Amino acid sequence: MHTDTQPALRVDIWSDYVCPFCYLQLPVLEQLQARYGAMIEWCWHAFELRPEPLTTPDPQADYLRMTWLQAVLPMADRRQLTMKIPPVQPHSRKALEAANFARSQGRFGDFNRALFRAFFEYGQNIGEDQVLLQLASATGLKPEALHLALQEQQHRVAVSDDEALADTLGLRAVPVLLLRKASQPLSEAQVLNGTLPLQRLTREIDALLA
Repeated sequence: MHTDTQPALRVDIWSDYVCPFCYLQLPVLEQLQARYGAMIEWCWHAFELRPEPLTTPDPQADYLRMTWLQAVLPMADRRQLTMKIPPVQPHSRKALEAANFARSQGRFGDFNRALFRAFFEYGQNIGEDQVLLQLASATGLKPEALHLALQEQQHRVAVSDDEALADTLGLRAVPVLLLRKASQPLSEAQVLNGTLPLQRLTREIDALLA
C-alpha cells in the first residue's frame, strides 16, 4: 500500500458541462476521491463538444429525447441524480473558462458540481454571464473577479490548451479518464472511456496501486 505523502497515481479527466454522461460520472469520481484521498492527484480538463461556429442541438430534437429516455434517465436513477432535459443547449466555452477560474481560486470542486447541477437539474443557461456569476457567488467566489476574467478572456488559453492536449492524445469524446502512475508520462496512461461504474474504476486503480 502506498504510504508516501506524494500521490501514487494521477487521473486526468476531460469533460464538458453540456454532456449528461459527464455529470453522470461525477458521483463516482467523488466517491473515488473520498476513498483514495491524497493517494491520487485529480486533474480536470476542458473539452468543448460543440465549439463555435458549430451549432448546438435542438433541445426538442427526437434523437436527444430518445437518448435521455433510453440511457440518461435510467442511469441517473441508478446513480441517484436528479436530471431533466435542459430547455436550452448553449455553447459551453464560458462555463469551461469559469471553471478554470474557480480552479485558480481553489474552489473548483464546488463550482464544478454547481455548474452541472445548474444545467441538468435546473435548466439554467450556463452560457450566460449572469448565471455563471450567480454560481460563483453561491460557491464562495467573487463574482466581480469572475466577470473580469471572462471579459478579459483570462482563461481562454488554458481551455484551448486542454483541448489541444486532448487532440494530441487522440481523445474524441467525453467523459474520458486517463489513469497512470504518478511517475509515468501522460502518453502511457490507461484510457478509460465513457460513464463507468465505481467497481470498474476501483478495480483499475487498485491494480495500479498493488
